[in-house]
Amino acid sequence: MARASIEDLLRAGAHFGHLTSRWNPKMAPYIFMQRNGIHILDLKQTQALLDQAADAAGRFASKGRKVLFIGTKKQAQNVVREEAERAGMPFVVDRWQGGMMTNFATIRGSLRRMETLRREEADGTTAKLKKKERLMRSRELEKLDRVLGGISDMGKLPGAVFVVDIKREHIAVDEARKLNIPIIALVDSNVDPDLVDFPIPANDDAMKSVALFTRAIADAIIEGQKSGAIERDAAVAEAQSRAADEVKADQAEAAAEEAEPVTTMADAEAEAKTQAIIDKTA
Repeated sequence: MARASIEDLLRAGAHFGHLTSRWNPKMAPYIFMQRNGIHILDLKQTQALLDQAADAAGRFASKGRKVLFIGTKKQAQNVVREEAERAGMPFVVDRWQGGMMTNFATIRGSLRRMETLRREEADGTTAKLKKKERLMRSRELEKLDRVLGGISDMGKLPGAVFVVDIKREHIAVDEARKLNIPIIALVDSNVDPDLVDFPIPANDDAMKSVALFTRAIADAIIEGQKSGAIERDAAVAEAQSRAADEVKADQAEAAAEEAEPVTTMADAEAEAKTQAIIDKTA
């Protein structure tokens, strides 16, 4: 079953591209027609490619990988944050700080600093400082939280990224490509779809359109997490069952060895004499 019906896509305005004068020729395969100087995207392809992208997101999640949600344009910020949090995934909605992925070691240091400031604020250490220093720390924490708060639990590079607008987030896209991190993204009529591993041709400006696709990707991730957990539980149960069977087999073998009669030296000599008498009388 499709993740979104054609009617859903139409209601969300997913078919509206940009002005024909602003198009990228590489988007030609995904354009259905042009009307009043605006490109209209082919929603049948959008529907099919959304399913492929969502399946990919689900596979990444089922393997325990993080999918980083990126959407810093105003109309995308709230829905990207909400859907990422619902799926338990990291997100960036304020601005992309250069090197967030390619220089992750430095970013990890900033995350540790943010955690330290949070901890000292919670345990009362900050309250003991002078007013000016408290104010400086408060501003520092506010800035760090605004820029890095969404990735505070991302201990390593993400397994994939979901990007709302690859033109606006071109630095993030470049970093992901350099690191061979798979990219799932909306591609409007003014961008190069070849930059993306799992493109979804769609309107990346309308709030309803952004919400529809972001929600679909989040749903797929949640489904993938559940199926991955089931598979891992099944694998653990199977391993435990095999181990139990091996223990039972070892115990049965040991019991069989204990049940076998033990022949002593005296028994052997008596048996030999008896056999000798039988041989003489034969």
